[in-house]
Amino acid sequence: MQILKIATRNSPLALWQAEHVKQRLIDKHPDLKVELVSMTTEGDRFLEAPLVAIGGKGLFIKELEQAILNNDADIAVHSMKDVTVELPDEFALPVIMKREDARDVFISNNYKNLSEIPENAILGTSSLRRQSQVKALHPKVTTKDLRGNVGTRLRKLDEGEYDAIILAAAGILRLGLHDRITQLIPESMLLSAIGQGAIGIECRAGDSEVADLIAPLNDDATTLCVKTERAFSRRLYGGCQLPIAGQAQLIGNKIRLTGLVARVDGSEVIKSELSGDITEYDNIGISLAERLLKRGADEILKELLN
Repeated sequence: MQILKIATRNSPLALWQAEHVKQRLIDKHPDLKVELVSMTTEGDRFLEAPLVAIGGKGLFIKELEQAILNNDADIAVHSMKDVTVELPDEFALPVIMKREDARDVFISNNYKNLSEIPENAILGTSSLRRQSQVKALHPKVTTKDLRGNVGTRLRKLDEGEYDAIILAAAGILRLGLHDRITQLIPESMLLSAIGQGAIGIECRAGDSEVADLIAPLNDDATTLCVKTERAFSRRLYGGCQLPIAGQAQLIGNKIRLTGLVARVDGSEVIKSELSGDITEYDNIGISLAERLLKRGADEILKELLN
């Protein structure tokens, strides 16, 4: 293969990620020509409604997958937190790249950190996961839906529509916007999304030529952690727009997974952690999910899904 085509959303962050993959591929294969195929996805077009109301984060990848099926692209580059836990049979996800900082960031022009935000503040977030955990800390804070690319979200903050916003650290760092970070929120305070901070590369199932080309970009440690998190999410009905959080860490030959399920109003947060051998990553995710379900997460999630 002399030309490899990458399907990507045309937002600044998605393009940064696709360009990053392009450069890494060229570094590994100097004779390879790599082209970007950028497009606007359904998730990008419907920016007024909350994601949970229009179908969730899977709307950000459908068009990219269709481009692969149509042979208009060979691979698609995704933020792993946008990738549904059940991939269609036509696709494979052979590469998960080294993770950036998985934490969330608090950004405000008025307040120093999340602990300091007053009761009457308006906090912008598009995530039920963040909303539920913030409400547990600050029940009287008003959370307001926040959509759009990173630049749009920052502009809305600067125009006074919000007193503070919460975004993923990885996107801010990748776009070189370090100076906008007011606080890197500790995961003990706000647990991150499944797959947050990691980039995944999707291709056609059974396309060994493409899989071999992109294989050197895989990071084994990140892959193990993200697979553990996705097993946890899958057992919890697999909803990236549910108030579910989970982060795995590799410690020697062990994986430690911390996970939670919360009520959207923050009135109940069910949280636990589980460790095990790296060969048991799938069982660790499933077992921790089962533990939370028995402690009341099942009732919370079924209420939301119904």
